[in-house]
Amino acid sequence: MAANEVSNLKADVLIVGAGVIGLACAYELSRAGAKVVVIDKFEPGYGCSYGNAGWITPCFAMPLPMPGMLLKSFKWLLDPESPLYIKPELNPTLISWLLSFMASMTQKKMLSSVDALTQISVQSLKLYQELAAKTDKSFSFEQKGLLMVAQSHDGLKYARQEMELVSRNGIPGKLMMEDETRAFEPSLTKRIKGSVFFSQEAHAEPLQVTQTLAHEAQKLGAVILPKTEVIDFQLSPKGIASARTTRGIFEADQFVLATGAWSHHLGQTLKLKIPVLGGKGYAIITDPLEVNPQRPMMLVEKKVAVTPRNGTLRLAGTLELVNQDETFTTRRVEAIVRGAREFMNVPETIRYHEIWRGLRPCTPDGVPVIGRTARYPNLLLATGHQMLGLQSATGTGKLIADLALGKTPDIDPKPFRADRF
Repeated sequence: MAANEVSNLKADVLIVGAGVIGLACAYELSRAGAKVVVIDKFEPGYGCSYGNAGWITPCFAMPLPMPGMLLKSFKWLLDPESPLYIKPELNPTLISWLLSFMASMTQKKMLSSVDALTQISVQSLKLYQELAAKTDKSFSFEQKGLLMVAQSHDGLKYARQEMELVSRNGIPGKLMMEDETRAFEPSLTKRIKGSVFFSQEAHAEPLQVTQTLAHEAQKLGAVILPKTEVIDFQLSPKGIASARTTRGIFEADQFVLATGAWSHHLGQTLKLKIPVLGGKGYAIITDPLEVNPQRPMMLVEKKVAVTPRNGTLRLAGTLELVNQDETFTTRRVEAIVRGAREFMNVPETIRYHEIWRGLRPCTPDGVPVIGRTARYPNLLLATGHQMLGLQSATGTGKLIADLALGKTPDIDPKPFRADRF
């Protein structure tokens, strides 16, 4: 496409954000026949989506705020190596977010959130299965299950409670004690209490997922433009008329903001309150272990995600609620490695192939924002997926496509509505 053609594009739907969420929306909208344009200030798939653990695991559908989390949060506040670290600062945005976060720590709210996250994750898994079959597993899709491993009685109790919670929505799990767990997963060499195995869960390569979604959307006519940053929006009596960008003005009938941790800032240009806070996470690619894991594992007490890859191993974890702070903290990386070392034979000296950090978009109730805004009838939000972006991306794309095109959604859109805050 010639440079002078870019600003002349007119779309049915303009999607801002080319991470896994925006590209899943583009794919589903294109499948439904819409003319789609996607813009992003970076290259597609190289933002937060790039550092995902790669899990497509409906069993892992716990919201960030949980009953009892308040006391843990205060304890973790003093420990910069804790699984969840809140950087203390007198910031009105952070204070408002934390107050809403604490208000969501109820049993009723938690059960509602688990149901919502499970249903969109189950739908996403089905859509990923269809995409894998269609593309000959071009994104390294594998369905080997997920193992939650605990080294303490409290950790095993937590894993069992999670199994019971998601079983309400048809997600099967199996409780295994120490000996059975070791026989099942030989890479676990240190002392453990037991595990829960979820047999139907899957994993994939995050960058390959975004590349596949982009490729399939483009085959259906979608236009994807990197290095195209939104400056502001032009309004009309009917809502948003166009987006002014660094590569011209883009008109569309409808707009989708899939901008992750930058949603709060971009929302301010439209006088919208989008309570999405950046939570910094890390992902490490290392050499495989001498006895490498056979399947993805969650190390319960350390909140470390372990994913075997083709020739390497990914370790991911920690969440620092720091808003837009992307500075690198060596201490957090070392905490992830030490946590993994408590379960497996991780060498004292390991070779890092890559260390990634990025901002995961977190809502205060732990449920993404997916749906129309009241202020602008032709604007839809698709953001706030915390650590579950890849896991719930295709379900999000389908929900956005249904809402944009006036179809009855396959899942209940109410828990995700944009005006709930």
